[in-house]
Amino acid sequence: MSKFNPDKLSVEYRQGITPTNPVIPRRYTLTHSDETGELFLTIGYEYAYDMINPTRDEVIGEWNYDTNYIFQATVYVGGNNREEVDRRNRIFIQELPLALKAIRYGDRKLFQTHPDLDKASIYIYFRSVYSEYNRTEYWGSFSDYK
Repeated sequence: MSKFNPDKLSVEYRQGITPTNPVIPRRYTLTHSDETGELFLTIGYEYAYDMINPTRDEVIGEWNYDTNYIFQATVYVGGNNREEVDRRNRIFIQELPLALKAIRYGDRKLFQTHPDLDKASIYIYFRSVYSEYNRTEYWGSFSDYK
């Protein structure tokens, strides 16, 4: 797994979103540069589809509320064949802790304002054209990624 470097993270808040509010709706789009290792976190009412590239290696997520807050994120495990999809699946599993740390750090003022969010369960939805890669996994809470 790559080590999280806060100096390589850029955060953009889009119209209507501040560092502290609202919690819902609040959607995250995390992308990166393979060349520089930089991470780009966009936080807005909608996902930043303009930041998503054809390889679809982003993490998109949002807050929801039932009886408690939960964080739900989706990754697209794509590729031209099963071997490539399997490789991308392994990379997502390896790099998701880094992505969750980046989201937690990048939106830290929200977590300071709403400390109960650190206890929120995180669910990752893996989506693929191959059914064996479609699944939902529990990834702890944001307190695990401080």
